[in-house]
Amino acid sequence: VQLQASGGGLVQAGASLRLSCAASVLTTSTNAMGWFRQAPGKERVFVAAITWRDGSTHYSDSVKGRFTISRDGAKETVYLQMTNLKAEDTAVYYCAVTKAPWRYVRISSRYDYWGQGTHVTVSS
Repeated sequence: VQLQASGGGLVQAGASLRLSCAASVLTTSTNAMGWFRQAPGKERVFVAAITWRDGSTHYSDSVKGRFTISRDGAKETVYLQMTNLKAEDTAVYYCAVTKAPWRYVRISSRYDYWGQGTHVTVSS
């Protein structure tokens, strides 16, 4: 499985961006796809996840109500719509795929494949 993330950029606070993550091939064992982010000098943290089968979603408290994760099964692509961006959203955003049960989707070590990351910079 190869993941290609795109859509990052430099925006002002309050703006919106949509990230995309296209998977080369998803297997039947794929349970969910997630987005994580890593700010300079900080650890990688969970942002959002979506189950591939029924579209259930889960968000970190820091983005709930501002970010929306969605999927297009036909294109094997996951999106992260980010609105009302804040300076603290500045980070490299990574998409990933996991076979693990839903209760583990916040845990980066449970993801099996990772994309290369896309930079998001929000100026205040």
